[in-house]
Amino acid sequence: MKLNMGSPDRIIRILIAIIIAVLLFTNVLQGALAVIFGIIAIIFIVTSVIGFCPLYVLFGMSTKKHTKSP
Repeated sequence: MKLNMGSPDRIIRILIAIIIAVLLFTNVLQGALAVIFGIIAIIFIVTSVIGFCPLYVLFGMSTKKHTKSP
C-alpha cells in the first residue's frame, strides 16, 4: 500500500472529523444523519492515520509530495 495523502490533507480530514464529533456529542446532528456523519468521521480518521485513501487510487490522485531521489 503506497501512501497517497499529504500532511495538509491528513490534518484537514482530522479537523473535519473533530468538528463532526463535536456536533454529534452536542446533539446538533441526530438520527440517520448522525449515523452517516459518524461513519464519515471514522473513515476520515482511519485514512488520516494510515495516510492512504482508496478513493484516490480509483481516481488516480495523490496529495503527497513526491521527492526526487538523487
